[in-house]
Amino acid sequence: MPPDALPDLRPPQVAPDLFRDAMSRLGAPVTLVTTDGPAGRHGLTASAVTSVSDAPPTVLVCLNRTNRSHEAFLGNGVLGISLLAGGHQDVATSFASSRRSSQEKFATGTWRTDITGAPLFDDALATLDCTIAAIHAAGSHDVVFCTVAAIRIHQAGGPGLAWFDRRFHQLPAGA
Repeated sequence: MPPDALPDLRPPQVAPDLFRDAMSRLGAPVTLVTTDGPAGRHGLTASAVTSVSDAPPTVLVCLNRTNRSHEAFLGNGVLGISLLAGGHQDVATSFASSRRSSQEKFATGTWRTDITGAPLFDDALATLDCTIAAIHAAGSHDVVFCTVAAIRIHQAGGPGLAWFDRRFHQLPAGA
């Protein structure tokens, strides 16, 4: 068969709006991702955070390269991940806002640091203090692989906060 007679096996281009609509039906944790260091103190709300490995403990975070905090995360080389609980919708909304300054965002709640110096939300269900180990560009985002240096589990537990169908939802605590 001549090369020009071969079928085109490339997938059709999927419309970004259709992709976002489909992904809105994929439930995800609501987290604060924060950093501090020579490139400044910054933070954002992220749902694209997941575990990768437990040996060594590794997570990944997807960061949009157009986000004003993006360069600070890469410049500092550290980040904190705070897993939000039900009832933290206000702080999640604050950190998601592009209109609020870093100072305004961090005025919400109580913060602490651990090994890396990244800010960690003291009222979170759990916090992960991380160093950036690798970065992989994918479309409009960087997939940032992070080695976990320290973890704190909030002893009180409580419901988790998830993002599904473009809204916050509380997840019941473990049985």
